[in-house]
Amino acid sequence: MMSIHGVLGETTSYPTTYDPSVLYPIPRQIGRSDIIKASAKSQPQFDGSILQNGVDWWHAFEVSWLNPQGISQMAIARFTIPANTPNIVESKSLKLYLNSLNFTEFEDWQTVKNTIQGDLSACVDGQVKVELFDIENRALTDFAIAKPEGRCIDEALNGDDVTTLKDNNEKVVLTKDPDAPLLLPSSNVHRDNQPVQERSYHVYSNLLRSNCPVTNQPDWGTLEIAMQLSPDAKAVPQDADILRYVLSYRQHNGFHEQCVEQIFADLSQAFEPNSLMVRAWYTRRGGIDINPCRVSDLRLLPAPSRLVRQ
Repeated sequence: MMSIHGVLGETTSYPTTYDPSVLYPIPRQIGRSDIIKASAKSQPQFDGSILQNGVDWWHAFEVSWLNPQGISQMAIARFTIPANTPNIVESKSLKLYLNSLNFTEFEDWQTVKNTIQGDLSACVDGQVKVELFDIENRALTDFAIAKPEGRCIDEALNGDDVTTLKDNNEKVVLTKDPDAPLLLPSSNVHRDNQPVQERSYHVYSNLLRSNCPVTNQPDWGTLEIAMQLSPDAKAVPQDADILRYVLSYRQHNGFHEQCVEQIFADLSQAFEPNSLMVRAWYTRRGGIDINPCRVSDLRLLPAPSRLVRQ
């Protein structure tokens, strides 16, 4: 199996001249194959192709280069990587690559954009869209602080009777990996505070946490889920159960993209929604934040945005 380590987790020296060779691709199939295999056990027709519907938005806040006069230029960048590309980019290798631009002269901003776009597209083996934002103008509007849509579920478990939960072994425990059965209502816990949800279910949580599979460093994020259920849905999501499921990722080792795809697959299995959108905004590390989004239909793809923790 191909190594996913690359330069991540290693002591490295930062290049001072333009060097696209430092970009390190990671095959998406490394994570997807496990998701597809697990999902196919309960839904044989699940082939994983739907996991290719969406994009990964990368925001880089430390993009700099030299103009022909040798003056440092500064921008914020957004890289839009389609989810159907064979590879993702290892995050530290991207940081090294961007740092290799710092002391390299470029004729103008368009040349910088074209260079980055060509190098990233070659790395992921697909067409990457690159946008550069002037921090004195465009970035002030395009990177204004937004808020997730839907209802926050972070307090959904606070009203549960603690004694009842302990008696039924329902205390929120730390698990090693995501626990998909938590999505479905527990038969031994009665929650009068949980309203019956509508067929249109739209929520978010700021409590998503997972670990980098290479360095084991924590990754924090905000998760948004939008589902449209059919009238004869086999199950109806409850906020408390969705939150328990989100919390089950706290010690899970997985790349950002893999976590979102796992959540997307598990929700698809549990509720068989007519439509589904799952997106996450992960907090920044190394000047870069990663924001994967998966949809059941590309027409559901939302606009990229930036949250307060980013």
